[in-house]
Formats: sequence, structure tokens, C-alpha cells
Amino acid sequence: MSSLQESKLSMIGAGVMAEAIIAGVLERKLVPAGSIIASHPRADRRHALAEKHGIQVTADNAVAARVGDVVVLGIKPQVMAGVLAELRGSLAPEKLVISIIAGATTETLRKGLDHSALVRVMPNTPAQIGEGVNIWYATAEATEAHREQARALLGALGHELQVGDERFVAMATAVSGTGPTYVFLVMEALIDSAVHLGFPRHLAHDLVLETLKGSVAFAERTQKHPAQLRDMVTSPGGTSAAALHELERGRLRTVLADAVWAAYRRTMSLSDSLSAGKDPEPMPPRGDA
Repeated sequence: MSSLQESKLSMIGAGVMAEAIIAGVLERKLVPAGSIIASHPRADRRHALAEKHGIQVTADNAVAARVGDVVVLGIKPQVMAGVLAELRGSLAPEKLVISIIAGATTETLRKGLDHSALVRVMPNTPAQIGEGVNIWYATAEATEAHREQARALLGALGHELQVGDERFVAMATAVSGTGPTYVFLVMEALIDSAVHLGFPRHLAHDLVLETLKGSVAFAERTQKHPAQLRDMVTSPGGTSAAALHELERGRLRTVLADAVWAAYRRTMSLSDSLSAGKDPEPMPPRGDA
């Protein structure tokens, strides 16, 4: 039996990732639909969730929080301060709170909620199809039973990995959380290049998608270092060598490293704003430091 089977699940905020969690736990039969309640400010969204998943819905965040044994915070950073104030006093000490709020540290959540049993997690987009990777950190007050609940819930989204240092969650935001963006951009660029060569776009799409899928599967199967795999397909004076020369000349590695660091800096900026009780600052215009 799942560690969540006898638990009630509350979703505070019911956006895309929160719905992915709802769908994942229902598909794996970890929690019955009648034991899930989701809050959302828009009536049309609440109606859609109730119709699609058969769960309970409410416009009142505090009501939802009081129902659940496990409470998932799936709200935007911009509304976090107000929502935490609504929930303060609604969380019994034995409840587990799991936050997927980008940039929100457990210390900020602890102060805002006056609650200590916390898990902070960074899921990524493939979690919507059960293929995500979820890096999570639990506070000292989270019991082993709480951690088992977190493992079960996050396992419904794909792979889950607990870390002992909360800084790794912020780092994961820049690598795995933002990572699909890098992959999708490379995918788009390769498709456009194939079209430029003369492929019909639908064929270029399938060619690139299957190439990426096969490459990842090959890396998983062989367990070789990426440098070894690259050497395997790079013949002296061959097409791969010519292509790699252009990629290195274009500073691909440096650009990717800069992108990861930019995402990390943005995560830390969000954390600083949220811990200070301020609205997250907007992104600077392109070209600014």
C-alpha cells in the first residue's frame, strides 16, 4: 500500500504542474479522487478540474489546506506572500507541506506559514507525462513518514532524488528545471536547419525527434561518458568533426554554461525577493547585466 493511500491531498493553486501531480497520483492509484481537493481563484478552472479528475474544488485556500494531510503549494511566486498569510494558522503540526514555488526557500516558507514540516522540490516539464526529474529537500522537522509521502507523490511524476543540502534545489532549477528549455531550443534549431537543407518540416521534425530520443537511449544503455560517445561518432576528417569544429568555434559550451548561470542567478534573485517579502523583480531587458 502507498504511504499516501490513507492520506488526503490538498493542492493550493492548480496550474499546469499541480494538475500534473493530480493526474499522476490518480493514474497510479496513490490517492482516490475523493481525497483530493484543489483551490483556484477562477471558477472556470475549478469546474474544469472537477469535471476532468472528479476531485473536490474550492476558491478558499485555507479551507483546502485544512482538509489535506499533505498540502502542495503550487502558486506563483508573485502571489506567495498573500497566500501564505491566508494559510497561516490552518496547518496542524503533523501536516506535510510540499512547495513547488520557484525560489521559495524553506526558511521563507517556515516564517510565512509558521509551520516546520516542509519539503521544497524543483520539478520539470516532463513531469506532466510522468517522465520528470524532481530534486527535493526536507527540513529536519519532516519525519520519515513525511519523507515517504513525498517520495510517493514525487515518484508519480517520474524520477525523484532527495538531497541533504537545500542549495542543490536552487542549482537544479537552473539545470533540470530549466533544462527542457535548452533541449527544446536545440531541437527547434536542428529542425530549422533540416528545413533549410530541403526537408519538409514534418519530416525534419520526426528526424530530429527520433535522433534525440535514440541518442539519449544509447547514452542510458551504454552508461558511457558523453565525451566517449561523441568520440565514437566522430571520425577524423569526417562530417561530425566538421560540425563539431563549428560548434566549438561558436562557443556552444560557453553559451550553455552562461545560460545555466543566468537561470541560477535568477533563482537566487527570486529567493532574495521572497525572503525579504518583496514582489519578485522583473527580468532586466536584454543586454543589461
